[in-house]
Amino acid sequence: MKKLLFKYSTKSLIVITILAGIISGDVSAQTDNPSPLHFPTPKNIDDMVFYIQRDPNTNTAVYAINYQENGEINKSNPIKAYWIRYAEKGEKKDFTYIQRKFAYGLESKALNNEEFDLQFVSYKKLHLTLKKIASDQKYHVFAHVNQKRIQIEKIFVRIEGGSFWLPNVKYAEVTGIDALSNKKITERLLLK
Repeated sequence: MKKLLFKYSTKSLIVITILAGIISGDVSAQTDNPSPLHFPTPKNIDDMVFYIQRDPNTNTAVYAINYQENGEINKSNPIKAYWIRYAEKGEKKDFTYIQRKFAYGLESKALNNEEFDLQFVSYKKLHLTLKKIASDQKYHVFAHVNQKRIQIEKIFVRIEGGSFWLPNVKYAEVTGIDALSNKKITERLLLK
């Protein structure tokens, strides 16, 4: 059920999906089993809605609104995604074809003029919703994780060992704002 999702380096192929168990995962404390890496927080990224970080390096997948030249959202492709390669001096780099089509890419379906259903190409069971919010007139991405609706800011995947093709994915953490309480929340999902 787990599929390939994350690229280890420029010349390597993709690894296990971070989302494989996201709906049926177990919650545990965020302080257990921390990554040995220090991950930078992406800053000053135009129209970013969320990002993904994972072991084994600090390269970060960024997901941002894809606006057209007229300032309207691109309804057929509302999200543009790319790397910030912190491990390579912070270079911005597009996903490869394999990453876009089989791992990190998102498929989208317009629900109305300002709301879209999104799914990772590598895990179609997790539905994300891209929606323009009235309070700030900006787009945000939401997901239901462990019975909580979260406005996603970042996803982190902890990988410990395994092989090149089948890394040992320990858990995924989804961090953002709890839509009910409006407080910062991190939900950890143990991937089985």
